[in-house]
Amino acid sequence: MGTLGGKVAIVTGGTRGIGRAIVEALLEAGASVVFCSRRAEAVRHALAELEPKAPGRVAALPCDVRDLTQVRELVQYAVRTFGGVDILINNAGVGVFRSIYELTPEEWHEVLETNLTGAFYCCREVIGYMRQRGGGYIINISSLAGKNAFAGGAAYNASKFGLNGFSEAIMQDLRYDNIRVSYIMPGSVATEFGGREPTAESAWKLKPSDVARVVLHLLEHDPASLPSCVEIRPSKPPRK
Repeated sequence: MGTLGGKVAIVTGGTRGIGRAIVEALLEAGASVVFCSRRAEAVRHALAELEPKAPGRVAALPCDVRDLTQVRELVQYAVRTFGGVDILINNAGVGVFRSIYELTPEEWHEVLETNLTGAFYCCREVIGYMRQRGGGYIINISSLAGKNAFAGGAAYNASKFGLNGFSEAIMQDLRYDNIRVSYIMPGSVATEFGGREPTAESAWKLKPSDVARVVLHLLEHDPASLPSCVEIRPSKPPRK
């Protein structure tokens, strides 16, 4: 049994990219994992690939984190399937990158409701179950875009600045219930995020597995101290 044997984790946005790497890392560490995506076909495909590697320890459900009812069903499904929730990884995210001249209200709401409101919904639904088990760990996957704004990033920057502040606030709300909260701010990661396929030219970027390793380090960290915020950057980005 690995270092996380007996623990139950929920990972949002877990079918590909960073989320998929986190699901795989948690399973390798011995945890039982429930993951979700808003796309049912992606959920079925990922589950079919993962189930043979961790029989009886992985389950999945389609879930749009913008919908509180669906989030509640996801958390209750994890509790019914594995008996509780110890770990929540809020990874679901979208990006729309347009100047304020072009950004539509619909795009603004999609980004904010997925990246920020979705994390709020998930946290609200798991904390009661974590308290029942004597504590837990919430890790929010943010971005360096949560501290460095850029042109065209109005919606995305706002969502990630907000996620960072939300994480720091609930860390203080929950610490005395033994619920730890951290957020990770990766730099450029070679994923399909934003519709961009990884290419040979993106080899300098972080890999999803780099972020997954940070998640494991946090979960295995001595509980006497809390790395509440972790920045992770590519070692050698292109020279400007």
